Amino acid sequence: MVPGGVNEMNSELEKAGRVADFLELGELFAKDALERNESCGGHFREESKTEEGEALRNDKDFAYVSAWEYTGEPKDAILHKEELEFKDIELKQRSYK
Repeated sequence: MVPGGVNEMNSELEKAGRVADFLELGELFAKDALERNESCGGHFREESKTEEGEALRNDKDFAYVSAWEYTGEPKDAILHKEELEFKDIELKQRSYK
């Protein structure tokens, strides 16, 4: 049962809607992580690392920004890529040691 009347603000229903939004966003984050077969920044994949255990980047295939178009369900979102251009910096493997 949802508390409150027809013409009243229902904060519990509002909170439930926010939880649903966060769950959909989390599903979209997971979908994006599965699309990106490299380690970069805070995204680390166990199968994409150097011999020293550092993140192994793949700039040739993943130098883009992901923009996902919502189509009603996160699993059906459409990926749009905006290629990145680097003019003043050199892309290179990072080391955190």
